[in-house]
Amino acid sequence: MSESLRNSVKAMVKETFEGPPVPVKGTWFTTVEPNSGIFGVIERMSYDEASMSIHGTTLAAHTDHVRYHIWGINGILKKGKQPEMDWGKSWDIHSVDEQQWNRIQEGLRNEYLTLLESIDAIEWNEQSDTVVASLAHSAYHLGALHQMLKVIKS
Repeated sequence: MSESLRNSVKAMVKETFEGPPVPVKGTWFTTVEPNSGIFGVIERMSYDEASMSIHGTTLAAHTDHVRYHIWGINGILKKGKQPEMDWGKSWDIHSVDEQQWNRIQEGLRNEYLTLLESIDAIEWNEQSDTVVASLAHSAYHLGALHQMLKVIKS
């Protein structure tokens, strides 16, 4: 894969998690407001808000599910195979306290940083599908988190 394509995918992954680059020259799919990526959404949520049930799930569960997914992607990129995963368990969080909410956010940041390192290190052949899939999955959940935020703040 060409270096420019690798950089484009990496820029979209960054937009998904960090929001648009500053200064904003445009975006691919987030709004132009600062902090419109996943981290911006979850950082402005208290643990009480992250524990509110919205249509049977919580923002904390969504956030931890994204962390879990990226952890699995990182396993594929590092070891060449998906670790054993229990997808149902990734949705089990119904409420969190402040420490748990902070741990979930920190865990997501760590997995995200590992993914960015992997994007630079992997051979862009079969593994490129894995990275692009993680981008699509994370972008989907970014939209879900924004919709949940609207419900919580209304």
